[in-house]
Amino acid sequence: MFTGLVTHQGRVREARAPGPAGALRLVVEPLRAWPEPRPGESVAVDGVCLTVVEVAGGALAFDVVPETLRRTTLGERAPGARVNLEGALRVGDALGGHWVQGHVDGVAEVLAREARGAEVRLVVGLPRGLSGGVLPKGSVALDGVSLTVGEVWPEGEGEAFSVYLIPHTLAVTTLGAAGPGTRLNVELDPLGRWVEHHLARLGLGPAGAGGARPASR
Repeated sequence: MFTGLVTHQGRVREARAPGPAGALRLVVEPLRAWPEPRPGESVAVDGVCLTVVEVAGGALAFDVVPETLRRTTLGERAPGARVNLEGALRVGDALGGHWVQGHVDGVAEVLAREARGAEVRLVVGLPRGLSGGVLPKGSVALDGVSLTVGEVWPEGEGEAFSVYLIPHTLAVTTLGAAGPGTRLNVELDPLGRWVEHHLARLGLGPAGAGGARPASR
């Protein structure tokens, strides 16, 4: 379990397939000292919960299985790429973001970026069928970053939503470099996911609310 408050950025040192069945060995070097993770512990890498399998030379190694590669952007990370990192939440730690499981629902795409004074507004397109789990002023995780949803455009209107990034988020996470075409791992709020699941079982479709529609896709 995580909070969506990114504590470190890392740089991909290696991304290779050493094992059977297409598993990817991903080696990430934190950009500043991070003594916390040990082999067997969980770390969120761009919002994906992974298990540390080796710590060597200041870098963390993970084995990324094919199912994770299919559902996330980790297979696109080449050496030199930056990633967001967060260690697992411990009992008694402050919960400053929201409950984040590291179980990515799909890959979203930035449709538009707009600077508005000190803030930046991103319009993010969702994979089809996920908009019912995104609520205005609810929570969502993008590449592991806990964010508050602005507007939502439901299914039939583009399946997109907006978020507003403060200067701190722009400075300490990889979202500072996100622009149109950037692909992001998206995890819906687990509470919203369960509500949507049970409504679907009752035969009730997802609802949404919005404002001005995004200017471009």
